[in-house]
Amino acid sequence: MRVLLLASCGLVALAAPAFAQETPPPVESNADVVVTAQLREQEAIDVPIAVATLTDDQLKRLGITELEQASRFIPGFFVQNQSPNNPGFVVRGITSDSGTAFNEPRVSVFQDGVSISKSRGSYVELFDVERVEVAKGPQSTLYGRGALIGAVNIVQNKADPSRTEAYARGSYGNFNSWLGEAMVNVATGDGGALRLAGRFRERDGYIENLLGGRDFSSARTWALRGSAHQELGGLTVDIIGNYQKDTPAGTPFKSIAYRPTDPNTGVVLGDAGRNSGAALAPGAGFEGGRPLGLRREVGGATGLVNWDLGTNLRLTSITAYREFDALEIFDADGISLPALTAGEDAHGNQFSQELRLTYDKGPITAFLGGSYFHEDGYQRVPTQFDERVLLGRLTNQLAGPAVLGRPATDPAPAAIFANTAFTGALLQGVAAASGVALPAARAAAIAANLKSNHLETSTNFSRTRAFDVFGDVTIRVTDRFELGGGLRYTRDDKRSGFTAAVLNGRSILGGVIGALAQPAATRTPLLDALAVPGAANIPTSAAYPVPLFGLGTQPTAGNGQVQYGELDNDGFSWRATARYKPTDEASLYATYARGRRPAILSPGAPSTPLGAVRFTPLPEETVDSYEVGAKTALMQRRLFVEGSGFFYKYRNFQTTEQQGTVFVTTNAGRAESYGFEGQARYVPSDNISLFASYAYNHSRFKTGIREGNRFRLSPDHAPSAGAIIGVPLGEGAGRVTFTPSVTWQSRVYFDDDNDLPGLQQPPRALVADNLRDETQGSYALVNGRIGYELPSGIQIEAFVENAFNKKYINDAGNTGDGLGLPTFIAGNPRFYGVAATFRFGGRR
Repeated sequence: MRVLLLASCGLVALAAPAFAQETPPPVESNADVVVTAQLREQEAIDVPIAVATLTDDQLKRLGITELEQASRFIPGFFVQNQSPNNPGFVVRGITSDSGTAFNEPRVSVFQDGVSISKSRGSYVELFDVERVEVAKGPQSTLYGRGALIGAVNIVQNKADPSRTEAYARGSYGNFNSWLGEAMVNVATGDGGALRLAGRFRERDGYIENLLGGRDFSSARTWALRGSAHQELGGLTVDIIGNYQKDTPAGTPFKSIAYRPTDPNTGVVLGDAGRNSGAALAPGAGFEGGRPLGLRREVGGATGLVNWDLGTNLRLTSITAYREFDALEIFDADGISLPALTAGEDAHGNQFSQELRLTYDKGPITAFLGGSYFHEDGYQRVPTQFDERVLLGRLTNQLAGPAVLGRPATDPAPAAIFANTAFTGALLQGVAAASGVALPAARAAAIAANLKSNHLETSTNFSRTRAFDVFGDVTIRVTDRFELGGGLRYTRDDKRSGFTAAVLNGRSILGGVIGALAQPAATRTPLLDALAVPGAANIPTSAAYPVPLFGLGTQPTAGNGQVQYGELDNDGFSWRATARYKPTDEASLYATYARGRRPAILSPGAPSTPLGAVRFTPLPEETVDSYEVGAKTALMQRRLFVEGSGFFYKYRNFQTTEQQGTVFVTTNAGRAESYGFEGQARYVPSDNISLFASYAYNHSRFKTGIREGNRFRLSPDHAPSAGAIIGVPLGEGAGRVTFTPSVTWQSRVYFDDDNDLPGLQQPPRALVADNLRDETQGSYALVNGRIGYELPSGIQIEAFVENAFNKKYINDAGNTGDGLGLPTFIAGNPRFYGVAATFRFGGRR
């Protein structure tokens, strides 16, 4: 594919001069943006909800290639890109990022009106797109399931029968960063067209792999899109196919409590800084010896049909199939010793069909529709524990025996944990902490059975069938005043499943922990049995009545039997809007909406080995939203200003809680959020565009153990500003362009528990976390691009992102937090490079 794209770049470059134009186009149009947030084309100023948009031209001018970058310029929208397999989408403080098969998203992501909202398949490249729309506030009525608090719609460029055009762009930067992108659109006549676009993007990692191999936080992505368009009288058909493959190196889950060391020699290799090199590696033989990193494929096909049944009636059909498959391997403990290696194998496929009939005549615009949605998926989570090293962590003795004289921050060589005298003494300490005296000989015998590679796996499954009926109407009461309302009914048929198994015998450490919690009559024979040589693999029997203990997760019946539960759920969501136009260039609106996230059936591991799966129905999560706003276009439509204030009340707020190394979904009760968002765009001339935005969001839990806590990934304040400036060099000589921008955000927490020590004690964690360090303080990022642009469509640029090399983190906590080893993921450092773009034909 890289060869194809590079060849396309060369062909376009050769062809470009033949299509030269006299003057470059404006740096940005002063026309209002057309959006489809209400499922019909409207100018943004006429839409009575808060909608933020980035057009294709703005994306290119700002050098935006992915959703994380785009979110910094959209008030109230934040995207955390931990990896392409684990993004977090946040709208007005509400996060949607769970990877479980049974969870429903809160923020829906769409491609051309088709939901791609499952977390592991939702992060896609932004190339050859018409615009990105973010509709904020409850959008369940318009967009359906998963749009509890917002919807992101990526509107891709379709094949265009009115022109033949092409473009190519390429860039190179530090960290050996390459990007190549190309598009060709061919009009085939008689209302038909074909379009092909593709991108490859590669970059070396910016977190050094101190143990050798690929550096962490790299990028390697290939994406391809093909589309066809055909017009047949009043019938318009678009067929679109998308495919993307991501294979970056591992995510740097790094501990800052311990310095990186060589696991064999114990030599210190680096420091404990959040943004410095990491010594991470998978456990030996884990998942067939796969290295740390991600392999993800996502793709689908969409058919869009619009049939004009008359001057006032249109039938729209959206048919889609989508599939994703991802396997990610990561070092979950953040240190060089293999205490815990984990993986995630996620798969999902979905089919959807929507039919919508739209009526538009006189003072009434309305639509009525129905949809069917079917989804199957699973999430398999394999884990591998070194029980000996984990014992060292449980007892805060990772530095080894005191005789070694190592600082507490430097893990000892792995061989130390094979010394049964040392690990036996650690077992005695664990027993003593429970008030149990464990004889040295018995402790040493149990220690000899501890495994270096205890393997477990669990898988959650889900199948959803949903039927929706929905409608919406807008009535223009006068030329200046309109009222609107909508209603959606959703019926869900859900089935959730769960299985867990230990793969190479019982966990000895899990057995010790389980035994110490029992009365003496049960505890003593269990500990004696765990001291028998080969205890990990002796089958459970009347003669050896030792349960098949797990460590992170207890096995289901039969050591892996799948158990299912079912849940039927239905409900309504609705909205009401009012809009008043004091002038032709201004709009005031008020909206009330009820957002709804469907109920789920959350499966959990058995509480005892070989026990029953625990199925917990979580009721539907609802939000009542109240919003007022104003939009205006001033100075002959060169200045666009809008602002909105909102207040939300949540019920049955679903959050993720860590229990040991396992994440479960729970009901956190009530929550509230209020805030303000504003944005402005000023285009005083064809060569200058200025823009700014600001978001204030106060999102807090109101009940339960998290009362008063902030929502995760939700800064209270987030402004941004920038400019697109062109300096003409004379007739036919082109212009110099300059695009500076700055974004800022206040403090964020990475978990709803806000890293409070009181919420991170056993039994929620195997080891207490008493430090409040899983947060990122306020920071600013400064970007800039400077270039030379010819009327022919050739543009050469130099760019820098994070110009002052601000050090920040993208995430903290994660699976290691359950071991008292929170891990930290560094944010992007300074990136810089050069880029070239060639265009010919069609629009510029």
